[in-house]
Amino acid sequence: MPRRALIIVDCQNDYFPGGSCPLAGQVEAGVNISRLLDVARSNDQNVIHLQHMYKDKSEPYLVEGTPGVEINACAKPIGAEPVIVKNYMNGYKDTNLHQVLVEAEIEEIVMCGSMSQNCVNATARQTLDLGYPLTIIYDACATEDLEFNGVTVPADHVHTAMMASLRFAHSNVISTDEFVDEVNGC
Repeated sequence: MPRRALIIVDCQNDYFPGGSCPLAGQVEAGVNISRLLDVARSNDQNVIHLQHMYKDKSEPYLVEGTPGVEINACAKPIGAEPVIVKNYMNGYKDTNLHQVLVEAEIEEIVMCGSMSQNCVNATARQTLDLGYPLTIIYDACATEDLEFNGVTVPADHVHTAMMASLRFAHSNVISTDEFVDEVNGC
């Protein structure tokens, strides 16, 4: 099996109920992220946590020093799992994410997290541009309703469009159950 890393994108308190920007499906995504973590850890796979952080206190969420910026309990890092703080949607921009992957000799990436259309999308596309085979776990991602030109696009439509776009871009887009079965050889 190739050396695999699970990258968890921005599973932070502000995206859960009670946070400053609760996302549709975040609780369910969190349950699946916990399952993915259990599988990765029990199979000695690398786990990397991305944590979005704004220094500007006028931002509406994910502000440095607030409880909302903390990684949610469902995805708390353990041991030496790296936490890479980022300030942009793309988890590689101005971070050492690629260096961490190279040093760990990672050959394949599994990704989940929030938001589907923003940070997951931007980081996934850069992962593909770097040549890594990529699997996106669609039911371990979450997003929000969007508005454009007076039209509200429901979160489930935003999410579906993003997953379809990432699949078109040569990502393997599967469910948590499918991934767990694959790892367990079912």
